[in-house]
Amino acid sequence: MARGLLRGLLLLSTLIAPLPAAASACEDADTTPVYELAGQGVERRAPEGRVRVEGVVTGAFLGEAGLDGFFIRGTEPAPDGLPSGLFVYAPELGPAQRERIEPGRRLLLTGEAAEHRGRPQLAWLAAVRACGTAPVTAHEIAWPPPEPGRLEGVHVRLATPMVVTGNSELQRYGSLTLTPRRRAFRPTNFRAESGPPSPALAGRRLRLDDGSYGGRPEPVPYLDADGTRRLGSRVRRLTGVLTRAFGAWRLHPTEAPAFEAANPRPDPLPEPAAGTVRVAALNTGGYFVTLGERGAADRAALARQRAKLVAAAGRLRADILVLVEVENRPAAPADLVERLAAATGRPWRLARGGETGDDAIRVSLAYRADRVEPVTEVARDARPVHHRPPPVAGFRPASGGAAFAVAGIHLKSKGGCPEAGQVDRGQGCWNERRVEQAEALNGFLEAWRQGRSGMPVLAAGDLNAYGGEDPARALAAAGRVDLLAEHLPWRDRYTYVYRGEAGYLDHLQADPGLADRVAAVYTYPINADEPRFLRYDADDPDRVAGDAFRAADHDPVAVDLSVAE
Repeated sequence: MARGLLRGLLLLSTLIAPLPAAASACEDADTTPVYELAGQGVERRAPEGRVRVEGVVTGAFLGEAGLDGFFIRGTEPAPDGLPSGLFVYAPELGPAQRERIEPGRRLLLTGEAAEHRGRPQLAWLAAVRACGTAPVTAHEIAWPPPEPGRLEGVHVRLATPMVVTGNSELQRYGSLTLTPRRRAFRPTNFRAESGPPSPALAGRRLRLDDGSYGGRPEPVPYLDADGTRRLGSRVRRLTGVLTRAFGAWRLHPTEAPAFEAANPRPDPLPEPAAGTVRVAALNTGGYFVTLGERGAADRAALARQRAKLVAAAGRLRADILVLVEVENRPAAPADLVERLAAATGRPWRLARGGETGDDAIRVSLAYRADRVEPVTEVARDARPVHHRPPPVAGFRPASGGAAFAVAGIHLKSKGGCPEAGQVDRGQGCWNERRVEQAEALNGFLEAWRQGRSGMPVLAAGDLNAYGGEDPARALAAAGRVDLLAEHLPWRDRYTYVYRGEAGYLDHLQADPGLADRVAAVYTYPINADEPRFLRYDADDPDRVAGDAFRAADHDPVAVDLSVAE
């Protein structure tokens, strides 16, 4: 590579003339059409050394901070009537020469026909001559086009509205994942009759890149005034150069994308209506008071985590909280509940009791003593099938009304896959174990209910299974009602995003008698739609605000239940 670059520099030093201050028309020259080098509308010409082409610059991404080159459009259409496009790899150009490579500049280029990772390009420029200017008009297309490969290197404008469905690579590579018209969902998120067609939008994704393949761009592109770029944001009339790189179709914009805040940050949930009690499940993302374990690495990170979690819990305006993924030490849930009480001025209490198992994390229950009162002790199913023994306790509204119970759930995760056995067969690893845990939970709660005059139970928390997967079906088989599926439109049924696909791992599953008392159901999108670099443990703490957004990786869920007898 170094030898090739030196060769290119020597060529430029002897053969390239500086671009003139004022462009003049080029003399008639024997040139190879751009479409022939690119194989657009005709059979592609195999690379065979030096060639001369004429084209109009459509996008300049020069220097190491960009793509080390620029894109051109052929001066004549391809035989199929469509425009042609080609990347010109030009790391040899000096600063003065780069300034003259700008959109609309018509150039006569001499270089070598080449390819890079299967993509045609012109490289190792030996001569560049300015030939005047020409209009830069983008070719309008719908996304995805019938043959995206035909448009490699072509300057396009997308007529299709696009939606941000993934932002996990925004800080690392400056790119967003887009899908046409709506976000992508996990295929197993829905029961067959209740979801959209083609939920995953396979083959329809496009990366909005930033004109560079470098890492960790600064500033991070595409952020809004709040320093975020939420999933669900829309962008219309997207214009840039289309290319395929690193296994994905990418668009390097030539005009600044205009985003619409179609999924703005939510306001706090409203207070529960009179005559109702609110139960919410909050995944804490690993709240540890022991530093250097699975949670915060140091005191500063712990302070940031506390601030975010307390802000998130306060916005839920809940009366009962299921706290998921808390360190399995009494001090951890107690600390979080005490800080929530201090921040809100409300009498929050931790429901204690039961064997919590030997896993690193536990599920805990907390309640507002001015809104509800416990009517049973906490019981847990400590059988070995459960990694985190699920707690259950009965409550009665302080103002009077029918008692009900809340069970906290956190089934085994999809990660930590074994080499054999319970591997991923479409629902993540350990699916059979999660089904066993769901069935055990059914039996445990039924026995608990029978010993307490049939008190109805709401199971809330993290199933680590989407709404159409086997563990959720196991709960339904025991008569439980999936409140998110029952009350929310499919577009709102998500609490988690993985590889650009949304879905709900966090559930509200109610006994039929309790399901009849539902007044409102919420998912509260403060986490899954936000970029990861806003987390408390981000590489750049200066980006981390002490607000509720990206307090964890799962969104909270909540339900308002009527207190009527």
